[in-house]
Amino acid sequence: MEKYKFNTIDEAIDDIEKGRMVILVDDEDRENEGDLCMAAEKVTPEAVNFMARYGRGLICLSLTPERVAEIRLPMMTDDNTSSFGTAFTVSIEAKKG
Repeated sequence: MEKYKFNTIDEAIDDIEKGRMVILVDDEDRENEGDLCMAAEKVTPEAVNFMARYGRGLICLSLTPERVAEIRLPMMTDDNTSSFGTAFTVSIEAKKG
């Protein structure tokens, strides 16, 4: 009996397009964790509350390097020593923009 069912990538993309939240699971050899994800343009206050309450981690927004430069967000650190090289900028709070 299968203990866990994973959706296909196409199913996850379809759910994201419909504004649903999905859990993205990374490789066992990386962080071996799941991240709550949804399309930024579909995020609601209720979704953010759910992420904060049940995800209990950072709530992140993916930005292109061009957008980061355009809005002049500095990197969190000049010397990223993270084993995975995650490119975090300083924290932001924004309602629009």
